Amino acid sequence: MPGHILNIGSFLNQQIDTCFLMEMGKEVASLYKDSGVTKVLTIESSGIALAVASAAELKVPVLFAKKHRSGNVAGEVYKANIHSYTHGNDYEAVVPASFLCADDKVLLVDDFLASGEALNGLINLVGQAGATVVGAAIAVEKGFQKGGDALREKGMRVESLAIIDKFLDDTVEFRKQF
Repeated sequence: MPGHILNIGSFLNQQIDTCFLMEMGKEVASLYKDSGVTKVLTIESSGIALAVASAAELKVPVLFAKKHRSGNVAGEVYKANIHSYTHGNDYEAVVPASFLCADDKVLLVDDFLASGEALNGLINLVGQAGATVVGAAIAVEKGFQKGGDALREKGMRVESLAIIDKFLDDTVEFRKQF
């Protein structure tokens, strides 16, 4: 789509290929099985499916940050301002403080990684709780936007199931990973 947006709505966002999704979850779990993950954290809504599949394999709970504080989020919250590349807007992600504690070892999961804004917001939320980020698992990373590279340079473990190196007219060039 225009603006270097890859539409994965046919299998991961609007319509979910459940068999493929569960295989993705198994792959994420195999990558992080020895990391001591106690919780998986994502942002509503597109990251939830992969987060659930991954957490099911890891046998841990899923927590998702809401993009706006709603009436059913009571009490103390952790909050972070995040810019959405896809939607071109800013929002305040919130997580109830009672759901994220200092003992948690958190795996961040999302559908896309572009500039890294969403992951940086999630890292901020985890930090407010005094918890530990063990890494991030991403369905599709836009390698040409350097968000993943910046996070890796800071020492964060980022595992992407697919990395796009560039868009060429109507095609996508994926990075070969071995």
